[in-house]
Amino acid sequence: MTQASPIADPLDGIRSHCGRILLTGAAGGLGRVLRERLRGYAGVLRVSDIAPLGEPREGEEAIVCDLADAVAVDALVAGVEVIVHLGGVSVERPFEEVLPANIQGAYNVYEAARRHGVRRVVFASSNHVIGFYRQGEVIDATAAPRPDSYYGLSKAFGEQLARFYFDRYGIESVCVRIGSSFPEPKDRRMLCTWLGYDDLEQLVRRAMFVPNVACTIVYGVSANRDSWWDNAQAARLGYVPTQSSEPWRERIEREQPPLRDDDPVRLFQGGAFVTAGPFGD
Repeated sequence: MTQASPIADPLDGIRSHCGRILLTGAAGGLGRVLRERLRGYAGVLRVSDIAPLGEPREGEEAIVCDLADAVAVDALVAGVEVIVHLGGVSVERPFEEVLPANIQGAYNVYEAARRHGVRRVVFASSNHVIGFYRQGEVIDATAAPRPDSYYGLSKAFGEQLARFYFDRYGIESVCVRIGSSFPEPKDRRMLCTWLGYDDLEQLVRRAMFVPNVACTIVYGVSANRDSWWDNAQAARLGYVPTQSSEPWRERIEREQPPLRDDDPVRLFQGGAFVTAGPFGD
């Protein structure tokens, strides 16, 4: 019986290093994680946030920047080869709070990328782009968006920006629909959506350096026993997750009773986001 040849890694022979990477949202939760992990992939890691960043570390440039300020973003992007765009509001908030950073800010980043000839953007999208699909329903990256929140709407807009800027200007993007990335899963939903930090780093590395990605949407999720997402597009990047939520299953299921079957948080993939708001009523 002939043994199947191993699948080639798209990064084989490709140098996973560039001159300067820009990481926006570097003071946020995942920004702090990637700030530590991306320095080895660039001669200079330029980190940015609207919040204080502290003193730049060796091999860093630290720049405080409001993403809603187009002039400031243009200066921020000058001289970078790859943008890892995490910046913005990361939870559900009133639309007036989501608009400046997540929508205007994403546009400013892509416009600056166009003007400065940036070759690749890794856009931190979210599972909340498809949050109104039912839990247990397996969908892939081609499923029509069904945002569960203003936050999810803003990430759907960012994915469409990525598509437009590739089709019109040739800027490649990988949009990572991040599930739930924490040191460990916190609840029953995260047993399906958890993304470990090692897997996050691997996926971002591949999103930065695998050649010829065009505009690709992938799910940011580890090798959990149960999943609602067909992640074939990430597999084409050579992404093979090494972490799983399974070590926490017994404790979580023991300590957290199941929600009612008719609870929206139990019904929909977006969890609690589907019930957040409305605001200001």
